Amino acid sequence: MLPERLNKVIHLLARLPGVGEKTAQRFALFLATEAGDVANHLGAELTTLLDHIRPCDRCGNLADYDGTAAICDVCRDTRRDSNLLCIVARVQDLLAVERSGAMRGRYFVLGKLLSPLDGIGPEELPLERMINRIREDKVTEVIVATPPSVDGEATALLVARELEPTGIAISRIASGVPHGGDLEFADQITLGRAIDGRKAIDG
Repeated sequence: MLPERLNKVIHLLARLPGVGEKTAQRFALFLATEAGDVANHLGAELTTLLDHIRPCDRCGNLADYDGTAAICDVCRDTRRDSNLLCIVARVQDLLAVERSGAMRGRYFVLGKLLSPLDGIGPEELPLERMINRIREDKVTEVIVATPPSVDGEATALLVARELEPTGIAISRIASGVPHGGDLEFADQITLGRAIDGRKAIDG
């Protein structure tokens, strides 16, 4: 009952996280019937998005790309404690920790979690780049803020094992975040308490 081009937009929108078929249809109809300017601006921004946004060269957070380098705002902030590094799985987790207001240091984004069932082993994680970052910044404490899931716990143990020879302090965010949940959906108070109540990882 809808034009084929509009159906294509609906199917693409439905592939976004948290967007079902009905929500995608509502978005597409709004863009096509009530928001011409929004549709045009959105289309223009999406067309060039990947040309101007890249993972930060230092931490993996998203950053503006100027054609030669991409350094995020967190890494540029000289007021942050460069000796304290928080390791997260995804950019969404980094943003969640930032909202808590409990993190005064910098970050390193792994990009994925250890998951043998999905074919993601230790060699798929940027562990060498993580260790180099820690050495370059003379990091003295690492907070592992991976989700409290099976894959998140396995990744935390792997990171702790890799960093053990460095002798730096390694801690894990405390419980308080629901087991099996994503940091992205944790409220600010719960996540802030989890950061404040972090504890050492037993290898």
